[in-house]
Amino acid sequence: MTITGSPVFWILLVMSLVAVVTYIERLIDLRRAQIGYQDFLKGVINVLDAGNDNEALAICEDTAAPVANVVATAIRHREGSARALREAVDSQGRAEIGRLDRRLAVLAIIAQIAPLVGLMGTIIGFMKTVLAANGSEIVSRTELLGGAMESLVSAAVGLAVAVVTIVMYGSLRVRLERTIVELEAAASQIVGYFSTRREGVAK
Repeated sequence: MTITGSPVFWILLVMSLVAVVTYIERLIDLRRAQIGYQDFLKGVINVLDAGNDNEALAICEDTAAPVANVVATAIRHREGSARALREAVDSQGRAEIGRLDRRLAVLAIIAQIAPLVGLMGTIIGFMKTVLAANGSEIVSRTELLGGAMESLVSAAVGLAVAVVTIVMYGSLRVRLERTIVELEAAASQIVGYFSTRREGVAK
C-alpha cells in the first residue's frame, strides 16, 4: 500500500481541509465584525443628541456588525428601566459573542485529535511491517521500508495538521477577544449614555 493510499492519510487530509475551510469562513466573519466602534458610537450618539432616535436606530440596523446590534438593542430599550436596559444589552452581547464563537470548537477538536490519528497510522504501519516480517521467511526491503515510511509519514502529517490548526485557532481567538472587548466597551458607553440622558430628563 502506498502512503497516499493509507486510510489514515486521507482522514488527516479531510481534517486539514475542514480546518482550512472553517478558518477562512471564521476569519471573514470576524473581520467583518470589527469596525471602528468608537467613531461609530460617536456618530450614533450625535444623532441621538439631536433627538433623532429613529434615525440612530436605522443607522445601527444598516450596519452589519455586532457592535451595531448591541447599540440598536439599547436604543430599542431606552424607555425601560436601567436594569431592563442593561439586561437587554448584556443578552444581545452574549448572543453576538456566541455567534462569533461558533465553529471555533471544530478547530480545537481537530488540533487535539490530529496527532492521535497520526499515531494510529504509525501503529498500523508498524503492525503491517511486523506482519510482513512474520508471514514470510524472506521479506523484501521494499515491504519493510513501505511499512516504516507509512508509519513515519502518518505521524508527521498528524503533527503538521495539529500545529497549523493550533496557529489558525489562536489567531482567530485573538480576533474574537478583541471584538469582545469592543462589544463590552460599546455596551457600557451606550448604557451610560441613556442613563445620563434619563437623569437629565428627570431633572
